[in-house]
Amino acid sequence: MNPADTPLAEADYIAATADELSRKQGADRAAALVSQKALFQRRGRIVLRPDRLVLTNWSDTRSLVLARTDITAAETRFTDLYGRFMGGLLNAGKPLILTTAAAPSPGDIYLLVNRREFMETTDDRQWEKRINDWLNG
Repeated sequence: MNPADTPLAEADYIAATADELSRKQGADRAAALVSQKALFQRRGRIVLRPDRLVLTNWSDTRSLVLARTDITAAETRFTDLYGRFMGGLLNAGKPLILTTAAAPSPGDIYLLVNRREFMETTDDRQWEKRINDWLNG
């Protein structure tokens, strides 16, 4: 097996681009109070490999594959598009936001990694550290 194909980490995600979140209307936002899946229509696995970050099932036809140079920032924070009211009052609900410069998805990608509906928690802070270590290393 090629060492570049060995995953460093892997988990489930739900995601949306900033553009997709900006188009969500009142009914979607109200439904998100019950389940974040109303806002985050993309679902799959986030897979960190030595040479790339992969979001499986990004579109109907393919995964989104990002090299280190495609990602300009990785941080957990609330924004105008996804704030405390949506993410829960705890810091554990902050989305992981990847800022990318690469086609087909330049801009911000909002991720909820291993989101637990009942607890309203994610593994986003661990993934933020993991991705930033990978970007710097």
